[in-house]
Amino acid sequence: MNGSFFIFSIMDFFEQYNVKELENLDLIARQVVEGFIIGLHKSPFHGFSVEFAEHRLYNQGESTRNIDWKVYARTDKMFTKRFEEETNLRCQIVVDVSSSMYFPEMEAGSKTLNKLKWSSLAAASLMMLLKRQRDAFGLSIFDSELRQHTPARSSTAHYKLLLTYLDNAIKDAKEDKSTDAAAALHQIADSIHKRSLVVIFSDMFDRIESPEHIFSALQHLKHNKHEVLLFHVVDKSKEIDFQFENRPYMFIDVETGERVKVQPHEVKDIYTRKLREFKEELQLKCLQYKIDLVEADISQGFNQILQSYLIKRSRMN
Repeated sequence: MNGSFFIFSIMDFFEQYNVKELENLDLIARQVVEGFIIGLHKSPFHGFSVEFAEHRLYNQGESTRNIDWKVYARTDKMFTKRFEEETNLRCQIVVDVSSSMYFPEMEAGSKTLNKLKWSSLAAASLMMLLKRQRDAFGLSIFDSELRQHTPARSSTAHYKLLLTYLDNAIKDAKEDKSTDAAAALHQIADSIHKRSLVVIFSDMFDRIESPEHIFSALQHLKHNKHEVLLFHVVDKSKEIDFQFENRPYMFIDVETGERVKVQPHEVKDIYTRKLREFKEELQLKCLQYKIDLVEADISQGFNQILQSYLIKRSRMN
């Protein structure tokens, strides 16, 4: 399916809208979703796109009142909007805002995103998509504790409120914010509506040496009959592949402030081995618990997020 979709890069948005900071999540999220929908319409997977986008192909003789002329202008195909009054899904979007999510460090004037800003924009795009489908969505934000937790609703006012919470989280960029994902997920598992879809954006860097706590929390979500889609948010080139020039670097633990100066080649083998072991264990547990795990590389666009959600959504129907 990959080659059939429009790939919207982060750079495209910054250059088109001259947005140096994520000051308007709604604007960019809207463009992400509309571009994704158009990409689906232009792909050969018409049945999938129709089901997703609340559109179906126009049949000759029908009223033209509900034709989506914006889609027609971009695709040369007529699609009729579908309207469903009742909410079909409750989705709880969970965003990790601990200090490790501030990686990579943002330089003044930079057009790249750190993990937190990337996750916030991905979450905003997903909320826009859910709103278009008249599905209900809530937002949970955590670091060492659950900082924000809302019920799932589908109104425009609710959507704008959640964008405000995301924007505030981005602006509250403080070091030394530790993480306790396990405690937050346990709390979320017990407080949301049964059989919800829980979408998590986190680097999962919570007690890597002893991950039993986070695995227990993921199991708790499944035990409470929730469906779970976990986006493992990483800067793949640096955090997974450890691609650094062979010169001295000062590595800083942003959650504890601990500093260590090393040559990357001196620690690369042990670092990549430890991380590989953690990832393999995480993958195994997610497979065991029937949790969808997606490695979300922040250097890639947001289609990977929306597409993964659609696949998960189609399996739940």
